[in-house]
Amino acid sequence: MTNAIELSGVEKSFGPTEIIRGLDLAIAEGEIHAIIGPNGAGKSTLFNLVTGRYRVSRGRIALNGEDITNRSPFQINRKGLARSFQVTNIFARMSVYENVRCGALWNLGYGYSFWQFVARRRDLKERTEMVLEQTGLMSRRGVPAGLLSYSDQRALEIAVTIAGGASVVMLDEPTSGMSHAETEQAVALIREISATRTMVIVEHDMGVVFDLADRISVLVYGKIIATGTPEEIRSNTKVQEAYLGTEAS
Repeated sequence: MTNAIELSGVEKSFGPTEIIRGLDLAIAEGEIHAIIGPNGAGKSTLFNLVTGRYRVSRGRIALNGEDITNRSPFQINRKGLARSFQVTNIFARMSVYENVRCGALWNLGYGYSFWQFVARRRDLKERTEMVLEQTGLMSRRGVPAGLLSYSDQRALEIAVTIAGGASVVMLDEPTSGMSHAETEQAVALIREISATRTMVIVEHDMGVVFDLADRISVLVYGKIIATGTPEEIRSNTKVQEAYLGTEAS
């Protein structure tokens, strides 16, 4: 099986402090892979290393077999990896349709070329509407993004991400701050878009993780202590002692 993301011996230090320590991780193409661990384990740092926001101190990161170690976020994004953040990142005054169209512009090679009569381009219109349908946002296409509910804003952020054509999508706390009903909608959306993409998720809600993930990696003090299916992780004594406790039982 081809690996979408592969980390080999990755280390990251800030001054004398080691945050990521000799980390090895392989994420298979097409899977939903969750990264879990206690606060301070290094999950956000790991995301920042893969997406190019932080430079690797030592080791190698590959995306679909290509070395992307210490490439810029822009270069990594152009290779097919996109990330959402814990804080919603959308254009609040633009409509839902216009936000998604921004992502589609990039994917279709136009860049942010607003002066090129974008409304007349059929391929752009079709791509934007396809993503709106896929993410359940078509009925809200004309609504200013800032007026959406929190869960719909997160859905819009995911829509913009996939409109950009990413084959690997990294989601940072996608259900954080959501009600139970909103969480169920978010999980359904992630399942829908994962059919043709690799998804990497950091999520504190263990119910979401064990319901959604194909495989789970447990990060503790900058090292992966276990990787496996939800069933394997749930029954792993080392994981229970280090992190899960009775939370997953």
